[in-house]
Amino acid sequence: MISMDDEAKLELMKDRIVKTYVCQKDIIKPLSKDFDCTPEELEHIFFEKLDMSQLLAFHATFETSQYECLINKLHADLRLCWFIGTLELVSKDDADELKVKLAQKIMDGQDYSDVLKEGQKELFELIKNSK
Repeated sequence: MISMDDEAKLELMKDRIVKTYVCQKDIIKPLSKDFDCTPEELEHIFFEKLDMSQLLAFHATFETSQYECLINKLHADLRLCWFIGTLELVSKDDADELKVKLAQKIMDGQDYSDVLKEGQKELFELIKNSK
């Protein structure tokens, strides 16, 4: 009977995590296309760079970062850097409240461009009523 050493067991566990359907669908396949590499090459990089605890949280951290990226995209698309920091026409709190509300609508399935248009109208009202 062949016994696996601890390193081989760890590699097998890592492989099983990264090869799950959700990891492949949401992370590995899209990123390998973006990076113009094979899924296997990307998996190998993640194996080398991430420890077991990071791999166990792999998909959960991906999900969390999706929301953060959406908030950042809304921030950029609404040009909030300019309206908050440079012109000081919108408060950070008002902008954060608007972004969270819009992000939730998108996460609930509404179309990004429709929600962005709604956000632009709400931002215009915030600007009109400022100072």
